[in-house]
Amino acid sequence: MRAADLDLSELLTIDPQAGELRFSGARAILLDAVAMGLLRKQLIDSVGAAAARAILTRFGFAHGYRTAEAARAELALESDEEWREAGGRIHALQGMMRLAPGADGPLSPGGAAVEASYEAEQHLLHLGRADAPVCWTLAGFASGYLSCVEGRDIYVLERRCLGRGDARCVFAGRTAEAWGADLEPHLPFFEARRLDASLRRAAEALGRAERRLKTRAEALSRAAGAAADAGGLVAASPAMRRVVELARRVAQVDATVLITGESGTGKERVARLVHEASPARARGPLLAINCAAIPEPLLESELFGHARGAFTGATRDRAGIFEAAAGGTLFLDEVGELPAGVQVKLLRALQAREVRRVGENRSRPVDVRVVAATNRDLAAEVSAGRFRKDLYYRLNVVELRLPPLRERREDVLPLARGLLAQAAARMRRPAPRLSPGAADRLVRHAWPGNVRELENAMERAVALAEGRRIEAKDLPEEVRSALPAPSAEPRVRTLGDVEQEYILAVLARNEGNQTRTAAELGIGVSTLYRKLKAYGRGPAR
Repeated sequence: MRAADLDLSELLTIDPQAGELRFSGARAILLDAVAMGLLRKQLIDSVGAAAARAILTRFGFAHGYRTAEAARAELALESDEEWREAGGRIHALQGMMRLAPGADGPLSPGGAAVEASYEAEQHLLHLGRADAPVCWTLAGFASGYLSCVEGRDIYVLERRCLGRGDARCVFAGRTAEAWGADLEPHLPFFEARRLDASLRRAAEALGRAERRLKTRAEALSRAAGAAADAGGLVAASPAMRRVVELARRVAQVDATVLITGESGTGKERVARLVHEASPARARGPLLAINCAAIPEPLLESELFGHARGAFTGATRDRAGIFEAAAGGTLFLDEVGELPAGVQVKLLRALQAREVRRVGENRSRPVDVRVVAATNRDLAAEVSAGRFRKDLYYRLNVVELRLPPLRERREDVLPLARGLLAQAAARMRRPAPRLSPGAADRLVRHAWPGNVRELENAMERAVALAEGRRIEAKDLPEEVRSALPAPSAEPRVRTLGDVEQEYILAVLARNEGNQTRTAAELGIGVSTLYRKLKAYGRGPAR
């Protein structure tokens, strides 16, 4: 799972009856931004700016540290870099700031650039422009979060600030040694951090207690209209964004389109996009025919129509789908399955823009755009003599290749959320949310059946879910079994790190059962026990 996959609605749960709100499993509360601004003003007026800064910095540190503790208990991120990125992502999801596009993290040489900060906004509102950076809570949060994640003391300082008139807030994080003398003026505001050992022990005890509680989740409603968009294309990945962009461009002209891709990748949805984005065709019908689903003797009649008496059972004249789609778009699915005889007649219809019904001698003009789709390699079919070369070139004026889901993992979770909403609506159940564990399994799975397999998995999860949240146990076995795959990262990981991640993943899949885990790994239970103890995952003393 990646930091970019985090969704606030899945990390935030609420139990109205108990009056409990939890963020990533940890007890949380909602605070009004203006009220926080008034608190800041009262602190400054009462105890002075220096003391107010110390209080808010230490408060922010505790908040960041606790957030990291809770996230580690709930999330399964893939690398140290993902954990660092998750801090900014979570902070943004909580509404405290907005990172500038393409911004790096605080530990980067240039620091983290923030283009909106609730803290700077509230300081300007209640106290006016400052002479120095004022995002004390945000700096404390980043310090606490990174100190927990890195396992060492990290001090985050604000170098530029919207609250003093700068174009952006910029936060830089370093160790005390790396800051050197530059840290000395700021160190008093962090001094309470020297007690972080007791904070860590308290946080760990609280985390263990919270994890033993059964979360009674009532997910917050999504923004209005989210479910309505669930049936459309999801294009979070660069590959799908390119497909959508090209589809919208070709929709502006009347060219024939060939959509290629594996079975279940969503070719019909792309065809619908081409139709709906076409200024000339959108008001007409969009009709589809599966060329592989109709027996050859009937296929020609379905496409081009027939005259009365043309064959046994033809008791009246009947228009084919080419004529019925006049003014709109005809979607020929699985066009690679067309018999040779029908290929010839389809080529003539495309070239002459007219069709001849079975049993008639006259041709009829047709005004229709053809969008064809196939999961076959038509160029290879042409070379093998199974598909006409001239028809291939006539269909392949513009090709839209849909990548398989395994090549666009950024789309998996947005698609899953939309499909969950659809399945829940069909079953007349409240739309559930994905738990972080379930989301992680979805991202790891290879999805050989592509979007169609994902749709089936989400329908199954809605049917089996016991509450308002989809857990990993609600997913199909092959999805639950998805394990992390070793990958080359910018920072080369040791074999010990890879082994630890894999062992912990198998343990999680077996719901903590060490005997079953050891058997699957092919090692003894005592060996597994020693390794877990070395990872800090042994039984509590």
